[in-house]
Amino acid sequence: MAIFSPGLRPAEQPREKGLKTGALGLVSSVVMGMASTAPAYSLAATLFFVVAAVALKSPLVTVLAFVPMLLCSIGFSELNKADPDCGTTFIWGARAFGPRTGWAGGWAVVASDILVMASLAQVAGQYVFFLVQGPNSAIGTNPASGWVLLVGIVWILSMTYICYRGIEVSARFQRVLLSIEIVMLLVMSVWALVRVFGSHPPSGSLQPSLSWLSPSHLSFSAFVSGIILMLFIYWGWDTALSVNEETADKSKTPGRAGIISTVLLLVTYVTVIISVQAFCGIGARGCGLTNPAHQFDVLSVTGGAIFGNSGLGTALSRLLILMVLSSAAASTQTTILPTARTTLSMAAYGALPESFAKIHPKYLTPTVSTVVMGVASVLLYIPLNYISHGNPIADAVTAIGLYIAFYYGLTAFSCVWYYRATLTSSAWNLWMRGILPGLGGLIMYAAGFYSLQSDWVASNSYTTWTVPGLHWQIGGIFIIAALSAVAGVLGFVFMRVAVPAYFRKETLTRTSPVLAFSDEL
Repeated sequence: MAIFSPGLRPAEQPREKGLKTGALGLVSSVVMGMASTAPAYSLAATLFFVVAAVALKSPLVTVLAFVPMLLCSIGFSELNKADPDCGTTFIWGARAFGPRTGWAGGWAVVASDILVMASLAQVAGQYVFFLVQGPNSAIGTNPASGWVLLVGIVWILSMTYICYRGIEVSARFQRVLLSIEIVMLLVMSVWALVRVFGSHPPSGSLQPSLSWLSPSHLSFSAFVSGIILMLFIYWGWDTALSVNEETADKSKTPGRAGIISTVLLLVTYVTVIISVQAFCGIGARGCGLTNPAHQFDVLSVTGGAIFGNSGLGTALSRLLILMVLSSAAASTQTTILPTARTTLSMAAYGALPESFAKIHPKYLTPTVSTVVMGVASVLLYIPLNYISHGNPIADAVTAIGLYIAFYYGLTAFSCVWYYRATLTSSAWNLWMRGILPGLGGLIMYAAGFYSLQSDWVASNSYTTWTVPGLHWQIGGIFIIAALSAVAGVLGFVFMRVAVPAYFRKETLTRTSPVLAFSDEL
């Protein structure tokens, strides 16, 4: 007797969406996961704020923020074993809690990816001019410049085209970009430590200490703020799961790649942060990590100080700029990839218009989904760039934290609920499908709720909105997150009316023509 029952082993027969199967191996999947986090870009954009919140404890916070990421990646991996669908959070949330929850999870993935694209494009635009004209480029140091905007738009469209041309082209491109990034981060870290431990350490430098990994003298509020900031730095490894249908051994390789990516990111971040903190210190002058003049671009200034002004040093400084540029490029591309595959899966199950499920007959990539992602990113980037009050692009990046916490936590809880009937059948099931993912989900949601409360406060944002007649000021971070949620609700209502069949739970369970679940009673 064939039925759907939580915890029963699913027959792995998902709908063939037309993607190129077996195109990626384990190495390519790991590259996708790491490149999507953009280590260099993330550190350049976030390290100032982390150090400002936790001072010398930034290495400790880096390690602790890794824990919920690892726990959630275990949940992703276990769900992928049962249902290797490129919709990931969307389809897994729908399987576990129903189509409405799945739709919300899918929208959270799409919203977070689109919101970050403006920042990636702006960094790419600025660094093109830094690379060509030097770190003091008048155009590059003016992020609101029309030239930076133009280059950023061209950048988004170029990465969209690469994603359109095929997953193998994307994977080869990612290997080159990630190699530049990791090698330069390693060279910078080693060079910084050599100078710190040399006979003439630079002014303001500090000797690395085990106390940097101790929780003593760290307030709870500072700790939580640092953790929330670090969620953004680690975010993106789930791209390895989003390309699961294009991966060899799709039920195992993507999950392994996601876990491996988080571990490699931990090693990378701890190495870089300890070395840079030791070299620069946490002062507010020079290359000090709390110098407000460098709050949005720590690495280029730090790299110049580490490598010096000699011929070799200048060359390495330019390579460091190339590294951040390649990091932004890699992340732009690997942000488009998972979004296009999420909307592809949503369309395949009837949660979005059918056109989003179209596949290119030659390149075997989502056509409409990829192009719409690129166009939507440009359409958001342009107005954010021209808002003169404050820094809405920075607020948009911070607003992503709420959506990251939501959909990572939702996936972790989906793992627990999906396997609930078999959690006690073995110690492996209890820990890997129950306790560990569940704990990761709880940490994510706790961070999300704290973030929501913090984002409301106007002083925590670069932009604010005053409620007419009441003189209440609301933080721009909260406004951007709320507007994104409203857009999601409107999309939900539209699809609920246009395609009501998806929102009947049986379309995803007993009578689903897409994926059958069976077992013998």
